[in-house]
Amino acid sequence: MTFKIFKSIFFTAVAVLLAAVLLSFGITYNSYDRLVIDELHRECEYVRSGFDEYGESYLLGLDIEGVRITRIMPDGTVVFDSLLGEDLAGAENQAHLPEVREALASGEGFDVRYSGAPGRRVAYLSERLDDGSIVRVSTEHYSAADMLLNVITPAIILFLLVLLIAFAVATKLSHSIVRPINELDLDNPEGAKIYDELKPVAARLAEQNRKIARQISELRRGEAEFRSITDNMSEGMVVINQSLDILSYNKSAGDILGIGEGTPRNILQRNNSEGFRAAILKALGGENGYDTLSLGDKHYGILVTPVKNGDAASGAVIVIIDDTEKEQRETLRREFTSNISHELKTPLTSISGFAELIRDGIAEGEDARRFAGSVYKEAQRLITLVGDIIRLTQLDGAEMPYDEGGVPLLELAHDVAERLEYLASEEGITLEVSGDEATVPGNRQIVEEMLYNLVDNGIKYNSRGGHVGVTVKEGENAVRVSVSDDGVGIPKDAEGRVFERFYRVDKSHSKNIGGTGLGLSIVKHGAMYHKAALSLSSELGRGTTVSIEFSKD
Repeated sequence: MTFKIFKSIFFTAVAVLLAAVLLSFGITYNSYDRLVIDELHRECEYVRSGFDEYGESYLLGLDIEGVRITRIMPDGTVVFDSLLGEDLAGAENQAHLPEVREALASGEGFDVRYSGAPGRRVAYLSERLDDGSIVRVSTEHYSAADMLLNVITPAIILFLLVLLIAFAVATKLSHSIVRPINELDLDNPEGAKIYDELKPVAARLAEQNRKIARQISELRRGEAEFRSITDNMSEGMVVINQSLDILSYNKSAGDILGIGEGTPRNILQRNNSEGFRAAILKALGGENGYDTLSLGDKHYGILVTPVKNGDAASGAVIVIIDDTEKEQRETLRREFTSNISHELKTPLTSISGFAELIRDGIAEGEDARRFAGSVYKEAQRLITLVGDIIRLTQLDGAEMPYDEGGVPLLELAHDVAERLEYLASEEGITLEVSGDEATVPGNRQIVEEMLYNLVDNGIKYNSRGGHVGVTVKEGENAVRVSVSDDGVGIPKDAEGRVFERFYRVDKSHSKNIGGTGLGLSIVKHGAMYHKAALSLSSELGRGTTVSIEFSKD
């Protein structure tokens, strides 16, 4: 900036100075030229008057500094010259000179020419006297170039002075211009003390700051919303570039793939399985990629979508979907299909075999009645099985054809114990119901089936002479119903599976005691239907306790 200001000031000053010098020089030179001519006229008149009055002797007594006086006869002969004195022998004839010829012709003549020493310029003024002779006065006359050469040294000094002044002014001016700019508070430009010319700039900066602040605020809000959404997604999301570097990821993806501070940023360093790598490379090639991924006991679906910049993929978005529950449901479905097929096949095979014997007349009399009883027994088993399956289906869909209302748990426990008393007495099992009179909101039929299945299991998986107890205990916000037995118990590794459909801890024992294998599954789904907490505590050879905690709300 200083150099630009310096150039502007310097060239402006030089231009103005040059124009002033030339103008002044022109005016001065013209004045000088007129002054020289006027002075010659005065001198010439002075000489003419003296000559006319005193004659030749007057010229001999004249001594005018810087002025040469010459008298020339009409034929051009020099008869007097103040410069040559009496030595006129070497004076050349002057008749050919312009001022002489002009004076002889018109009475006065003037000329300026170089004469004498090289470069010496002289102005001549001639007037014709009464006797016909010519009197001529001359003096040195500087040319414009001579005068210009005389002022060149002062001009150079003045030029250098202008140079110094221009540099000083430019430096001071640039500092005075730049200082308010350097001291300008960009965060609060309108509050700064600046000159008026900078106020529009400060106003624009302030407006730009406000605009940037609004944009940053919107970006932060958008980023916070995006982060809030992605961090609360159960699905994992990872953004990578063409070099496979992780650019962004949400919390779920970090937990699934183990991404965190200090971990390698290349996605294939987090998982380099063949399918995962192939899906990513396919997406970076411009097509959607898909794969399944198993990590421990978790199963994930991997969807990789390319991020395109024009026609080429500049990166990819990886979405990781937890398919564990889906896989578990599929496994349960296959197990259920296999189990239900097995459970249905056994009684149907028995029914078909007994019916065939009766049809062919092989079984007669007492055998026929016994076979018919077996057919009836297996048919009842099928009816019970189908009923349990229907009940589970209804519980899965949370659609029960029963009215909701208050369920008196202690009363219901007494009813169930009364219904199973005959079975308990056959096995020598003692049934006992105790606790608080408590009522909870719910479906009476479902709760009754839950208690029936728990007490029924307590009798079936007990030892002869054992004990089954039902306890109802009311708390401040919930009511707990517990069914305990002192039977065979459940191994620790099987406690998490006993509520699965058709799961049996001891298949040989379960075959002897009958049942569909759906009782505890109905209990589990009934608890889910009522949003009740279900818990189990068991010890091998010591018995089992199953508790259901119903909320009063």
